[in-house]
Amino acid sequence: MGSRTLLLVLGLHFTLLGNLEAIDCDPGFTAKGRLCDDIDECKEWDSTPPCGSNATCYNTHGSFYCQCLPGFKSTTTVNFTALTGECNDLNECQKTPQVCGSNASCLNTIGSYNCQCQPGFRSTTPVNYTALTGECKDMDECKDQTADCPNNSSCVNTPGSYTCICQSGYKLTESRCEDIDECNVTAGICGEGGTCQNQEGSYSCLCLPGYSNYGNKQARCSVLTCDQFKGDETPGQNVPGLAGLLSLMRNSCLALSNSGEAARGRMTGEMLLENVFTQIDSFLSQGILSNSREVSRLLGAVEDAMKLIAPQLRNNHTTMETDHTEAEIALRRGQTPPIGPISLANDNARLDTSWETATGNGTYPGFALAGLVCYKTVERYVNDSFQYLTDTDTDTDTDTDTATATASKPNYQISSKVVTAFVSNPATDQLTQPVILTFKHLQVRAESSEMNYTCVFWRVHEEGGAWSSHGCTKVTSNATHTVCSCSHLSSFAVLMALYPVKDTFELRLLTWLGLSVSVVCLLLCILTFWLCRSIQGTRTTIHLHLCVCLFIADLVFLSGISHTQSKGGCGFVAGLLHLFFLGSFSWMLLEGVQLYLMVVLVFNTTIRPLYLHAVGYGLPLTIVIISAITYPDGYGTTQHCWLSLERGFIWSFFGPVCTIIFLNAFIFIITVWRLAQKFSSLNPDLSNLHKIKVFTVTAVAQLCVLGTMWIFGVFQFQEEGTVVMTYLFTILNSLQGALLFIMHCLLNKTVREEYCKLLSCICTPQKKRDSDFSTNNPSSSQSQGSRRTQDTGELQT
Repeated sequence: MGSRTLLLVLGLHFTLLGNLEAIDCDPGFTAKGRLCDDIDECKEWDSTPPCGSNATCYNTHGSFYCQCLPGFKSTTTVNFTALTGECNDLNECQKTPQVCGSNASCLNTIGSYNCQCQPGFRSTTPVNYTALTGECKDMDECKDQTADCPNNSSCVNTPGSYTCICQSGYKLTESRCEDIDECNVTAGICGEGGTCQNQEGSYSCLCLPGYSNYGNKQARCSVLTCDQFKGDETPGQNVPGLAGLLSLMRNSCLALSNSGEAARGRMTGEMLLENVFTQIDSFLSQGILSNSREVSRLLGAVEDAMKLIAPQLRNNHTTMETDHTEAEIALRRGQTPPIGPISLANDNARLDTSWETATGNGTYPGFALAGLVCYKTVERYVNDSFQYLTDTDTDTDTDTDTATATASKPNYQISSKVVTAFVSNPATDQLTQPVILTFKHLQVRAESSEMNYTCVFWRVHEEGGAWSSHGCTKVTSNATHTVCSCSHLSSFAVLMALYPVKDTFELRLLTWLGLSVSVVCLLLCILTFWLCRSIQGTRTTIHLHLCVCLFIADLVFLSGISHTQSKGGCGFVAGLLHLFFLGSFSWMLLEGVQLYLMVVLVFNTTIRPLYLHAVGYGLPLTIVIISAITYPDGYGTTQHCWLSLERGFIWSFFGPVCTIIFLNAFIFIITVWRLAQKFSSLNPDLSNLHKIKVFTVTAVAQLCVLGTMWIFGVFQFQEEGTVVMTYLFTILNSLQGALLFIMHCLLNKTVREEYCKLLSCICTPQKKRDSDFSTNNPSSSQSQGSRRTQDTGELQT
């Protein structure tokens, strides 16, 4: 018993020791024998989940963590335990206010949310949805016929709702659309010649005899003057063949001005238009127009007929073409006047105007129209009606080249088809906005140096009728088309003026010979003013740069004035001519300023070189740059590489030139006056003849260098009696270089002495020149020094 008891005690002791080791496992572990095994807290729980019902449990080695389900958020961190946090509901509506969009309301739920569409919108899915499962779209109550609109109104859908708008002729009164009595609301709605009758939602105008609204019952009644279609009752004054057209239009006008059955039985506008052009074709095909009076009757009758027919047309745009005519008519109807541009065109002409011009400033009759009628054969009958086309009427261009002769009175010739332009505006004698007419030339002329195009209109009310350009100006013209701007409406055409140029060969020969001589003389002047030290001074510097500009301009003129094949090259030549001719005038201006300083101030007459070059080259360069930017196509024409006469571009040259000529003419008068005073105070022993000689030569020299001879160029803008002035202008300006050489080199005593020295050095042997130089050097130096003290600007003879 003793040994058994001992063994039992020892076994119990070891058992207790083993149990003591298992109890020592860390939290989250359980003892299994002598080992600690992990406890899965996510599975081993009694009644309450360790993370709660709104979270997911994740076991870890010796522990666990919790993560909230979608729609919930932790009160602490993302991963937590039951002891460190819990999951609460996430309010998606508060976190993201626009989660359901702008057309739905958000309703929060436990762990989620629902979207409910606002009134006027419906869901694309079930009623309750989320942003991921559906959206709200607008309900079209008008289409679904769920809108509650009163009678005589129209439903207009809007986002989430709809609007009810009363129809025309009704007004909203206490949620009802009631008829508007237009006859009482708007006084005189039908005009003086109409009677207004109210109708449900509308009204109609009944026109009295002599008035018509051209079938538009809601238009004002306008007076009809059917007497304009009466034939000429004077014996022998009726135009043969035109009576049928006038009778057709008079009967139609009378039917239109009557009400009742007569009005119902009249022809439609389209039928009447076709009948009228059939009559015109029959009339023109006979070729019986014999004078301008008959042409006036035809053009006037057609214009009146178109104004009567056009309001009766059904379509907004109508075209019709026959063997002798071509017409295009635009029509607009409505309660308010139309606005915007109008463009009507055919193969021979184009009309550009606006609906504002067609309507005018008078009473709006309920419609507006514009039309263009082209006559294909009428031009042959009016090719000599120019007795009223005076010099002031024509829009002639004048070439400014020195080789161009003055044209005599031009012979005119029709260069386009005759067209009639008309609008509904009755007051077209003076339009606030001009109409633009583009004409196609009858013949395409590549060379048109002797031709000029003029925009004209037919004076119907003039006795017999004739062409005139009053109120019409040419905008632009080329070999194929001419664009005209006219401040009134009538029948129009383009005239070609043929100018028979006289003595072109003689003038061209004079120009080329004179310029060739001038180029040589200018080169001699440049060398003289540059190398001759004894005459150096401000005036010599001015003369030097004047000659340089003229030398380059003359060379460019001789070599490139007629090379018009290349547009770019021709424009470059024209730009160089513009620059250096302006440069020569700038130096002429400086010469005038220098003369004024010498004559008036006497002392302090030197101008700083910086100022000289700024005016001499900077001023013309600035003008050329501005001109090129403003109108680059103005450099070079189809006849010469010079400035274009279009858009007044030539005045970029003549403007500065005329200003300089005017200033230098004033300076010349002062100079002559002071010279006269100076010569009157000279030694009495000096003969009067010698005084007059010196005075005359000096004055002519100043005329030459100041460029006042260019005043003859003003006469080139006249059409008659300028042949003599043309020859004077050509000779004087082509020989300007030669005149400068004679006046400032050959007639200058100091320069002549330098020339003699140069010639003697060339002709005398070298040894003799050395001997003469060694013996005469002191006196020579003395004489040169004395000459430098003289006034280098005064002519010495």
